[in-house]
Amino acid sequence: APAPLTTFVSSPAHHPCSYSYHRRRRGAVSASSSSSSAKAEDVVIVGAGIAGLATALSLRRLGVSAIVLEQGPSLRAGGTSLTLFKNGWRVLDSIGVADELRAKYLRVQGMRMRSSAGGRDLREFSFEEEAPGQEVRAVERGALLATMASKLPPGAISFSSKLKSVAGQGPDGTLLELQDGRQLLSKVVLGCDGVNSPIARWMGFSEPRYVGHMAFRGLADYAGGQPFESKVNYIYGRGVRAGFVPVSPTKVYWFICFNSETPGRKTTDGAALKREALELVRGWPDDLVAVMRSTPDDAVVKTPLVDRWLWPGLAPPASRGGVVLVGDAWHPMTPNLGQGACCALEDAVVLARHLAPAVLAGDDVGEALRRYESERWGRVFPLTARAGLVGALVQWGNPVVCAARDGVVIPRLVRLGPFLEHTNFECGLLDPAAPSA
Repeated sequence: APAPLTTFVSSPAHHPCSYSYHRRRRGAVSASSSSSSAKAEDVVIVGAGIAGLATALSLRRLGVSAIVLEQGPSLRAGGTSLTLFKNGWRVLDSIGVADELRAKYLRVQGMRMRSSAGGRDLREFSFEEEAPGQEVRAVERGALLATMASKLPPGAISFSSKLKSVAGQGPDGTLLELQDGRQLLSKVVLGCDGVNSPIARWMGFSEPRYVGHMAFRGLADYAGGQPFESKVNYIYGRGVRAGFVPVSPTKVYWFICFNSETPGRKTTDGAALKREALELVRGWPDDLVAVMRSTPDDAVVKTPLVDRWLWPGLAPPASRGGVVLVGDAWHPMTPNLGQGACCALEDAVVLARHLAPAVLAGDDVGEALRRYESERWGRVFPLTARAGLVGALVQWGNPVVCAARDGVVIPRLVRLGPFLEHTNFECGLLDPAAPSA
């Protein structure tokens, strides 16, 4: 039977270096409360996004069931698309959804870089010639989520299940309180609740850092078929850059990234957002503008770019007791390397490989979670830092720096193979018979 709630503590022990982070008041657990009504679970995943669903699938392939809590009434249908490189596709192969997605989305063959001034070509790459074996496809976010969810058993995702608080931890697990009054007592809680993760906040992590750049994103719809070559198109200006890539025979994803001291006022008015985005690229190449004009208003979003650098000795641990963070909840990164979703997918497989044997054997999961953190930290911290530095470099507004970028760096110095070396990560297959590393 679950332990009385009086045995729980309200939050993890204070992290010795948490002085460098924003502080949030954490609710205490009432000694008069009772956990007798809490439903006992082995594994609860908070968040039915990319990290949450991929982790649920990875665990399931190793024989571990999990309940996934999603705060919305259904899977997130909005969003535009995301670009997955070969390391992400390896994970999708491992969890059994890659081929279904490959059938719907175009394989990107190369990359074209241009200047915003007159659309002058700076460089063109072929993946086959300069990065053999690379696999790049842009995938609609909603379709990726739906495909992963379809491989889970009925009832595995609990919709309209918003987390209210992590009420405490004790010898029998972690007590979760939901907004509708339900309580869950779980041996393992996986925080896959995204960039603004309440679980990360509860664990003492800083709020993600705004990096000074905003992004417009959109998904153009060509009912009669889109006319573009299957290449990533990048266009560079002063303090503004843009790009577009064919997603499918009828869809094209585009983005604009621009400098802004503050995120500014949030709006969901798609028509206003599209007008603002078009104004930023007035006079830029016609093909970019045409893609943007072919985008439905409700398929345009504007978001701040944020990250969190997991400095050794300063960042709190990724796990505490049976609670652990996965994906953007732990390591949000800017999109400059196209690795945010890929790293969340990698996390899922690595975590499952460490966690599943401990759960199945009834062992203490703490050591398994620490091994996951140790393995993943060496991967995600350098990538987060590199993505941030690349973004800072390409967003320069100084005309001298931009001239050097367009005249020397991109045409003569950039090498695609070495630049994409980080996509060589091998997640391996999820073999139920394989022991944890």
